[in-house]
Amino acid sequence: MNLFVRGGCRIYQTVMKYAMYAMPWRTPELIEGENGLGMLAQKLKSENYRCVLVVTDQGLAKIGLHRRLTDALEAGGVPYVLYDKTIPNPTIANVEEALAQYKEAGCDAIVAIGGGSAMDCAKTVGARVAKPRQQVEKMRGILRIHKKTPPFYAVPTTSGTGSETTLAAVITDQKTRHKYPINDFVLIPDYAVLDPHLTEELPKNITATTGMDALTHAVEAYIGRSNTKKTAEQAKCAVRLVFDYLYRAYEDGHDMEARANMQEAAFQAGAAFTRAYVGNVHAMAHALGGAYRVPHGLANAVILPYVLDAYGKTVYKKLSELAETAGIAKEDNSAEENAKLFIRTIRDMNRSMGIPEKIGGIRKKDIPVLAVWASKEANPLYPVPVIFGRKKFRQLYEQIMEEEKG
Repeated sequence: MNLFVRGGCRIYQTVMKYAMYAMPWRTPELIEGENGLGMLAQKLKSENYRCVLVVTDQGLAKIGLHRRLTDALEAGGVPYVLYDKTIPNPTIANVEEALAQYKEAGCDAIVAIGGGSAMDCAKTVGARVAKPRQQVEKMRGILRIHKKTPPFYAVPTTSGTGSETTLAAVITDQKTRHKYPINDFVLIPDYAVLDPHLTEELPKNITATTGMDALTHAVEAYIGRSNTKKTAEQAKCAVRLVFDYLYRAYEDGHDMEARANMQEAAFQAGAAFTRAYVGNVHAMAHALGGAYRVPHGLANAVILPYVLDAYGKTVYKKLSELAETAGIAKEDNSAEENAKLFIRTIRDMNRSMGIPEKIGGIRKKDIPVLAVWASKEANPLYPVPVIFGRKKFRQLYEQIMEEEKG
C-alpha cells in the first residue's frame, strides 16, 4: 500500500479515536434470567405499543424456537406481527420485506430474536423507518442515520455476535453480493434479553462458530489502536470466559453455567468492539459472507489465526497479555512465545470443535474482488495493528481457501 495512503488511514483513525470520546455511547438495559421472555412481554405491555414487529430468521423459524417469544407476547397481551424470512447474511430485500410488514401493521416497536442475522435485519428496518427516503445502500459506513429509530429489543439465541449491544448492522446487497456494515449509535438496542435457556438447543457447530466469533470480537478490539481502558477490560473478560466455558457449552448444551457465561462473553465482546472496532478478520469475513454466504462465525474462526500470524511482532505484547488472561501463558516464555502459543491454542480450539482450517468454495478468480471489498471496508475505518492493502488480502484469501477441484 502507498505510504501516503497508509498515513492518511492512520490520521483518519486517530481523529476518529478522539472524536469517539464525544459520542453518545450507551449500553442496552439488560433483562436477565430464566423468565427473560416473560419479563420482556411485561415491559412491552407496559409501553402500550400499537403493534410490535418480531424479526427472526428462517432457521430459527424452522425449529420453532421463536415461539417461546411469540407465546410470551400472546400470554402478555402484546400485539405483534412476525417476519421470519431473514436469511444468513441478510439482504436488502429482507429489510424491505420486513419494513413493508412493519408499515402495514402500524408497528411502533421492533423485537429481534435470533443471532446476528435477525438483529442486523431488524436494526436496518429501524433505520429505514427513521429515514424512509434513504435507501439502505446510502446508510453504509458510519453515522449516516442520526435520527431516532423505533424502540428496539434484542433477544439473542446464540452466544457470539454481540449484536444485542452493538451499534452495527451488516447487510448484503443481493445484486452485487457485496456485504457491508452500517454503524450508528441509534442502532444500539434499547434492551437486551439474556436468557441462557434460549441457547440450550443450539447445534454443536453453531455453538462452536458463534463462540469463536465472540473470541474474534474480543481479540480484534483488544489489539486494535482505538482500545480504551474500559474496552480492554471488556475484551479480557470475554477472552477469559470463552477459554473457560466455550468447550463446556460445546460438549454439553445443557450446561447452564457454561451457556450463561458464553452469553456474558458475547455481550462483553460486543461492548468492546462497538467502541474499539474490529479489524481485518471481519473485513475478510464480510466479503466471504456476501460472495458465498459463508456463516460469519465460521469465517471469523478460520481467518483469525491467519491474520494474527500476519500481524507478526506488532501484536506479540498484546497477544501475550491475552495468553495470560486465558490462563495458558508460561512464565519462562518470551512475549513472542506466549503470543504464538495463543495463536496455536486458537487453532487447537477450532480443531477440537470440528472447525476446519480452510474454507471451501472460494474461487481463485474471485479473490481480487474479495480483496477489493475487504480493503474498502477496513481502510481507513479499522484501527488495525497493521494496515493491509489489496495485495496482502489476496495472499490471505489464498491461504485460507481450499484447493479448487477439477
